[in-house]
Amino acid sequence: MDITEFYQTFFDEADELLRDMEQHLLELDPFDPDSEQLNAIFRSAHSIKGGAATFGFTQLQNTTHTLENLLDKARHDELTLTPDIIDVFLDTKDVMASQLEAYKNDSLPDEETFKRICEVLGRVEQTAEEVISQELPLPQSMQAETVAAIADDYSYYVIITLAQLKANEVDLLTDELALFGSLYHTQKTEDSLVAWLGTNTTIDDICGVLCFVVDGSQITHQRVDAQTCLAYLPSSNNVGSDEVKSEQAAELEVNKIASTASKEASTTPRKTAPAKTKNDSSSIRVAVEKVDQLINLVGELVIIQSMLTQHSQQLDHNEYSDLLSSIVQLERNSRALQESVMSIRMMPMDYVFSRFPRMVRDIATKLNKKIELKVEGSATELDKSLIERIVDPLNHLVRNSLDHGIEKPEVRIANGKPETGTLTLSASHQSGNICIEVRDDGAGLNRERILAKARSQGMSVHDGMSNEEIAMLIMAPGFSTAEVITDVSGRGVGMDVVKRNIQDMGGRIQIGFTEGKGTIIRILLPLTLAILDGMSVKVSDDVFIVPLSAIISTLQPRQEDIYRLAGEEKMLLVRGEYLPLVELHQVFSIKGAESDLSNSIVLIIQHAGHRFALLVDKLVGQQQVVVKNIESNYRKIPGISAATIMGDGSVALILDVAELQKMNNSILLKKKAAKCTTRYALNRG
Repeated sequence: MDITEFYQTFFDEADELLRDMEQHLLELDPFDPDSEQLNAIFRSAHSIKGGAATFGFTQLQNTTHTLENLLDKARHDELTLTPDIIDVFLDTKDVMASQLEAYKNDSLPDEETFKRICEVLGRVEQTAEEVISQELPLPQSMQAETVAAIADDYSYYVIITLAQLKANEVDLLTDELALFGSLYHTQKTEDSLVAWLGTNTTIDDICGVLCFVVDGSQITHQRVDAQTCLAYLPSSNNVGSDEVKSEQAAELEVNKIASTASKEASTTPRKTAPAKTKNDSSSIRVAVEKVDQLINLVGELVIIQSMLTQHSQQLDHNEYSDLLSSIVQLERNSRALQESVMSIRMMPMDYVFSRFPRMVRDIATKLNKKIELKVEGSATELDKSLIERIVDPLNHLVRNSLDHGIEKPEVRIANGKPETGTLTLSASHQSGNICIEVRDDGAGLNRERILAKARSQGMSVHDGMSNEEIAMLIMAPGFSTAEVITDVSGRGVGMDVVKRNIQDMGGRIQIGFTEGKGTIIRILLPLTLAILDGMSVKVSDDVFIVPLSAIISTLQPRQEDIYRLAGEEKMLLVRGEYLPLVELHQVFSIKGAESDLSNSIVLIIQHAGHRFALLVDKLVGQQQVVVKNIESNYRKIPGISAATIMGDGSVALILDVAELQKMNNSILLKKKAAKCTTRYALNRG
């Protein structure tokens, strides 16, 4: 059997396990480690090692095996954790991620990096072994009490015999049994394994797991008392000496690995987190291509249903009442099916937010700042395609807040603030959109410095600008007020890319600040790119869809409210404000458009902080449409972002409102240039 077909499944699972491992390592308190978190980190490493061994990814297997050994020592109090050791574990996780990425690309991981991390892990492991070798006997009077206490650790003590095994299954099943509790003794042959196990898991559950590897007929088990298993401990003099060893280990670690660990922390009883209740629901992995295909088919179904609904309006209600009732029910079910299928593509924002605790920790350490990260609304869901594209913009915004926004501890204290700054990432639903915020309680933006920089670059600014208008200046290409360029930020590249990427996703960005108190950056995005709430408009016989999120209001224009500027440009007076007038028939050269303004309609459009008036012949109605990619099926059309199929089977084009005003300005400039050329020719003649 060709196992390469299972590579992608392993890669996906390994990515998730590495994310879980990093999250638990960041949450782990080295001075008071949570046993549940340690076990979760160990299980992640063990699962990755097993998969890597199966597929022959040797470097990843060896790296994970060494890490797994250290984690196992930490679980059994044979290694005292320190902040430095946690850093080593995080560094190892990064190396594992780079190795995994190399295997994804059918290349070999970097050998030097592999040797370096193995050497570092080896030094930590050597330190742990030195601690273990210093065994301190307990007083004789305590031995009986200690043995009794150990006997109470597990609910079940059992001897498990596995027969007729393959050679590679012996060690594999030994490792699996160790996950259920404590292995006191094992007897191995080439094709069998006998294990003395203490556990809190029922024998039926253990057999259920083993049956994934071996047949039930190969498993036998015998229930025994605790003394049978405890008899295999090295010596009664050493039973229960873990607490004394832990204190010795802590002293050794203080001298050799991390000067920050305290002796008191090592003697504190280990806390145990309450067991988390597992969700009963299960999940399966499905390729994104299959989900997209399903969404497209459901979209086609909705279009057919719309056609039926439109044609049914011509039928006699009395004669075809049953048929019409069925069509109404079909419409309800189609909408419910569409919403259900669309939810499959939705992913929680935790997928994005979970990568920032590590970044904040590393950058704060590099900049000598104290920063606390708060996350709100991580369960808020967003379309998968947008989730993947929002990562880079958020990454840049967070780095800017850490570098330029939040001050150093001494500066914050001098300004009457807590020495620890706060960076908050939040996500919430707002009017059919998702709102993502990056907030910090730092120094805010420097209004005067931004204005001075803008003037030096020849930008049109004035002192009466609002804070919001001034804040948007930092989105200009090459704009930066940073006095020092660092490897974190400050080169003046990126913010314009952030703005452009967000606009490409159909979203917009807003910035607010208060000098000395902090900055808030708000990103508004549509929940999905597959379905669009739009307004159908008509110009002559052509139907277009305008995204509903871009429409502020509609009105019927009056001739006296339209003002013509030099050239062909027109402005519309709307509630005391002059807005550029974009005539849709002129942008797309549509003949037969309505010439009487009193019979036309104007839509007030807002995009990226700019507003303009869009002139059309009439409004058809508001509706939810299935977005079809026109570029992949035809070619890119200026001013058009996508297409959809209407209820009557006709194709309607979805307008790209960001491009309309640019196209209109370009047309006006060409007309003006043509007039100048004509006038020049006439004058010469």
